[in-house]
Amino acid sequence: MESSSRPDRGKSTADRHAAEPLQPSLRLNFATVWVRDQERSRQFFVDQLGFQVAVDAEVSGVGRWIITSPPAGLPGLALVVPVEGSTEAKRIGQNTGVAFLTEDVQALFDEWSKRGVRFVVPPTEPSWGRGQARYALFEDVDGNRYSLIEIDEATRAFEAERQAAHDLAIAKEVQSRLFPQRHPPLQTLAYAGLCYPARAVGGDYYDFLDLGQGRLGLVVGDIAGKGIAAALLMANLQANFRGQCATAWEQPQRFLRSVNQLFYENTNDGDYATVFFAEYDDQTRQLRYSNCGHPPGFLLQRDGTLERLESTSTVIGLFEQWDCAFDERQLYPGDTLVLYTDGATECSNHAGEELGEERLLEALKPHRELSSQELLAEVTSQVRQFSAYEQADDITFIVAKCT
Repeated sequence: MESSSRPDRGKSTADRHAAEPLQPSLRLNFATVWVRDQERSRQFFVDQLGFQVAVDAEVSGVGRWIITSPPAGLPGLALVVPVEGSTEAKRIGQNTGVAFLTEDVQALFDEWSKRGVRFVVPPTEPSWGRGQARYALFEDVDGNRYSLIEIDEATRAFEAERQAAHDLAIAKEVQSRLFPQRHPPLQTLAYAGLCYPARAVGGDYYDFLDLGQGRLGLVVGDIAGKGIAAALLMANLQANFRGQCATAWEQPQRFLRSVNQLFYENTNDGDYATVFFAEYDDQTRQLRYSNCGHPPGFLLQRDGTLERLESTSTVIGLFEQWDCAFDERQLYPGDTLVLYTDGATECSNHAGEELGEERLLEALKPHRELSSQELLAEVTSQVRQFSAYEQADDITFIVAKCT
């Protein structure tokens, strides 16, 4: 959801991105260096190069296992004594292929030279042109050779991008845990939800709140703005809903007023969220809801009749003095409730046409006999195929079927 200007408050935030299957992380742990004497090599790296010992332990069947690493930490070097006469033993005293990065080759050259480190090649500019990053070559106590390379602007940019990607991957993993990890069991309602982010993290939110005594809270929210800021606000909104939900059933208006107050107090001017909050009673099949500036929910009745559950209140977080209204619907077996964010209806195809409510309904109606999980998968698949060229916004759905 893009933020819109508000005359009384000024500054917007954030974009949407959420829970896709996470890829396993991958990074280098250590590189192996063949040495003649582990203790002598350990002393060289620690005393002369200022490295730290990351691992120094006796391993059954292996013997002593030492990993030294630069002050910045892993990846490091595993100092290994090879079997006498082996191929690895013949590699001692050769070029290891290991290169270290530093901001100042000359400074390390001066410092390490004073400590007795032998440099085969002093700080030198590469032959392909002046002004490029300098490098040097040094040896350890066994004559193993290493490169020392000065970080140039291109390397700094690469390192910055790598760190940003690493931080974003962590943020994505953390945010994925904010979505429901369990579904409170109900006898008369089968429900499911998902969020497809446009990027790594974002501002769409959905939740299933256990309100006790067979009562369930269904929440779909959409933070105004883009980027990491929206993801942080999404976490704030989720914490507000979960922290205040004890009062949701008995005093729903007080509950939402409290959520609004907390969100207002803990965000910047211009930050707000559209929210659709619904409560379902498993015994009576009664649905009570408040639509706070959110796209209308769809109630597909068993006979094919459609009812739009339009806005009953304004958005959350924009105004300190805020109130909400609730409406009620009786659900019957076969009725289907569909909640979504505007990323679904405002997605565009390659011709620039928006999907819109009518196309979304056309995708829903022929499949309303499917289970909630199957209908959720079908409609999200069709929406994403419609906007296969580029997904500009998060797409979030909740589908709940009265059984």
